Amino acid sequence: MDPLIPDKLYFKIGEVAEIVGVRPHVLRYWESEFSRFRPAKSSKNQRLYRRQDIELVLRVKDLLYNQGFTIAGAKRKLREEGGVKEPERFDGELSPHDRELLLEVRDDLRKLRKLLQDRGLRRGSGE
Repeated sequence: MDPLIPDKLYFKIGEVAEIVGVRPHVLRYWESEFSRFRPAKSSKNQRLYRRQDIELVLRVKDLLYNQGFTIAGAKRKLREEGGVKEPERFDGELSPHDRELLLEVRDDLRKLRKLLQDRGLRRGSGE
């Protein structure tokens, strides 16, 4: 039975270790061995795993622990399968459409923040 992965954007290493059923040092070792497995890092240098990272870790664990593959064999198998997608990496370039969309979202968030601040001030002033 596959473990249930909570519906979150990012997971810390301890959470992933618990979901997958391995110790955190095993995850760090697998990072060094499997090039597809590179979790993002926070500004505080904490590993931030995404759902697709966890799915890859679960596949690696299955190959190593259940199917008896060696590290080299698991690497080869993942390469052959090609079904485990490499996470998309942001290259710093936005399409004009994406840029326009992000600017709209930013403007909407600024409006929302101002609205919330204004409401907070009015409540605080006794209205």
